[in-house]
Amino acid sequence: MGGFLRILVATTLLLLSVYSVAGTTRSYEFNIQLQNVTRLCHTRSMVTVNGKFPGPRIVAREGDRLLIKLRSGWADGPAYITQCPIQTGQSYVYNYTVVGQRGTLFWHAHISWLRASLYGPLIILPKLNVPYPFSKPYKEVPIIFELLIISETDQSNGVYSPYFPISPLHWFNYTGTPPNNTFVSNDTKLMVLPFNTSVELVLQDTSILGVESHPLHLHGFNFFVVGQGFGNYDPNKDPKNFNLVDPIERNTVGVPTGGWVALRFLADNPGVWFMHCHLEVHTSWGLKMAWLVLHGKLPNQKLLPPPADLPKC
Repeated sequence: MGGFLRILVATTLLLLSVYSVAGTTRSYEFNIQLQNVTRLCHTRSMVTVNGKFPGPRIVAREGDRLLIKLRSGWADGPAYITQCPIQTGQSYVYNYTVVGQRGTLFWHAHISWLRASLYGPLIILPKLNVPYPFSKPYKEVPIIFELLIISETDQSNGVYSPYFPISPLHWFNYTGTPPNNTFVSNDTKLMVLPFNTSVELVLQDTSILGVESHPLHLHGFNFFVVGQGFGNYDPNKDPKNFNLVDPIERNTVGVPTGGWVALRFLADNPGVWFMHCHLEVHTSWGLKMAWLVLHGKLPNQKLLPPPADLPKC
């Protein structure tokens, strides 16, 4: 597919000293269990990892292999998109090598609202003898904000179809007075991309229910933030100011309040990849979608066979 696929969507880092050799295998075991947790003089029973809230810290270097065994309970997936949830009493090993990532990231559950208590930091240091891309500070400390609201949301059991709209079906003044009918509906359509498609995605905040900054997260890829601004995105003027020289690289970006942000990424990772607002309540309201990246022609451009312990629905 030549050029960029242009899409407009109206959208309602503790570096520790770790001494290891490159390519080390690091093993962790996570047990999902109920635990009484006291915060602000209130005690409640909640789902935790190893009885800790927030959950344990994962530390690795770029190039390390991580083996994370999750026992008994719920898991990432995202549920019903990348994998089925891990059933109670079952286990699953997340087995992967850290490639192309450095910094402090975020691991968390991805079914219902369990992310409210099943989460923690994933700290990826540079390879040994590789300098930090900035002056090393005197000390760094991870700060994790806790969320104590736990609820349940329904999962969609629909059949997916490849007809996610490439642009909004109903255009309006997104940052002005919202229309009386927002034409919003539930659906299970996917955006289907041929392997190696270059994608340009514009995320536009709207005044529906009030303007707000939405932290949009994309699974499966990093992207480059090539532009952003306030008000409505202008496809005729705004691309002229895109930063195509040294844009920042992220997997999560805050859509400016009452504004827009433009992203670009290369769809070179086959599979189904979730994209959603990281405000949990907004995800439950429907601020989410998924990309289906098709196989390429070469063997290394296709999904690997599923592991033997992959959870079944």
